[in-house]
Amino acid sequence: MESAKINPSTTQWYVLYTSAQAEKQVNIRLCEKGIETWLPIHRSPRVWSDRVKIVDIPLFRSYIFVKCPLHVLYTLTMVYGVSRIVMYDGKPAILYQHDIDAIKEFLQLAEKKEIVIGDDVEVLSGPMKNVSGKVRKIGNKMIMLYIEQMGVVMHVPVSQVSHANRLR
Repeated sequence: MESAKINPSTTQWYVLYTSAQAEKQVNIRLCEKGIETWLPIHRSPRVWSDRVKIVDIPLFRSYIFVKCPLHVLYTLTMVYGVSRIVMYDGKPAILYQHDIDAIKEFLQLAEKKEIVIGDDVEVLSGPMKNVSGKVRKIGNKMIMLYIEQMGVVMHVPVSQVSHANRLR
């Protein structure tokens, strides 16, 4: 992000700061107004007492990117859930297209990272919750893990494991 000379009639990528956990709702409201937006989302496992679910979470909490002319940008602060425009050096911060492309590329690479044999994974729920192991075999529904600290091999549902470093 940087501050630059802004031509008010050209569209640029800007950053809006939203209320807590309002990114998705703000995105919907801005799209309904015809504003080009981008809300980078990543998938992450969330653990409840009875299950593990993969949920879509904003990559940057409380931030959303918009592409619009400068005069339109200032009107967006009136949209419910938008707190303010992110500023840099006293002017609206501009994100260049190559920055947006880099974030998109990162998300694509992260999405493709699947669990493979030899990966260190962590059990997300059940009696072995938070135990780490090395993947020995992968089936359609179950993963065979070697738990080194216990010297045992165990089978765990695929949906209940995640890369060990992903949760930290």
